[in-house]
Amino acid sequence: MSSTLEKYENFLVKNVSTISTLESSLRSVTWFLPGRFKDADLASEGLSTILHVSSMYHDTLLARVVRSDPHWKPILPIPLHTRYTRAWSDKETLYKWAARSLELVRFTQLLVEMLLRRKVSDKNRWRGIVFLETVKMVLRFTLLKITTRPLLSPPIPERDIDPASMPPSSTHTSPTLAPTSPSSSSPPTPDHLKNNHIPLQLNALMLTPPPPARADTSVEDYLLPKALTTSSVKPSMLLMKPVSSPLEWVSEFIYIIRPWIYASMLSTKKHKDKALVTAFAMELVSRSLRRTPSHSADLEREEYARRDRDILWYLLRGSVWETYSRPKVEAVVKKFANTPILGVLSSIVKDWIPLVDDYYYCE
Repeated sequence: MSSTLEKYENFLVKNVSTISTLESSLRSVTWFLPGRFKDADLASEGLSTILHVSSMYHDTLLARVVRSDPHWKPILPIPLHTRYTRAWSDKETLYKWAARSLELVRFTQLLVEMLLRRKVSDKNRWRGIVFLETVKMVLRFTLLKITTRPLLSPPIPERDIDPASMPPSSTHTSPTLAPTSPSSSSPPTPDHLKNNHIPLQLNALMLTPPPPARADTSVEDYLLPKALTTSSVKPSMLLMKPVSSPLEWVSEFIYIIRPWIYASMLSTKKHKDKALVTAFAMELVSRSLRRTPSHSADLEREEYARRDRDILWYLLRGSVWETYSRPKVEAVVKKFANTPILGVLSSIVKDWIPLVDDYYYCE
């Protein structure tokens, strides 16, 4: 088994650019599958799950390669999210496995729900959904306890390697294999330098000072985004300030339990009608209690901005979706159904509407 894994890792390292392109292409295909044939939604989500899980494994392997081989460099500058999550993953083993488990559940949750919907009763399907939300809640509380900082999503490092910049594959092997011994002979001298022994004669043009340069703002426009900021020089684990006041702890607590409360209320007919209002109210309370990050807290401001954008997902939930969003989406789909290019997009959206109706994790 280990030799098979080593061969696969060696193949991945040698063909990382091709595999990355293949992953991206297959991920695009999953958007077109629903509605094309029977159980196409299950096939699409199964393929998507496999791609996400394999990509997570590939990212882990490639990060190990970058650390072990100086020829392979990550994208510069390294994103703050990657620096922070990688620092915690390297320091705390429990954080690393809790974060990976949380992402694994997130990648597979819709596939699990599709299988439950086909195999068990609706009541048991909701029990399965509540169980998944319970697992996610426990894992998030574990991450909060370890870091004592607001949670980031995703909690694992994202890929920070450009496959196109990889060196030739023939000179590298998998990091799990024994490294090959370096060549003892020095590299040959290039042909255009072999006869480079005669000094260059100075030319009059070379002695003439250049004309005074005019101000060129394009240089400044290029360099300013690359200038160091406060976050650039901070230690990776200090990019996010610890939660300090009781209100900040309450804010994170509400943020973590909200999905579990929402799923639990939807699973019971008694509180189903109040689920959306309760979840939205908890979202607003959590938002109002959280601290206001400083201008130098770039990573924290990015996370809070992402949480604010996620509020838009309430347009695809419950009565808001049934009475407001879905009629508008269907009207737009019908309007552009016969329009070139836009007709293709409207057809894809039309095939995804039943999935939003039927599945909790498609919201």
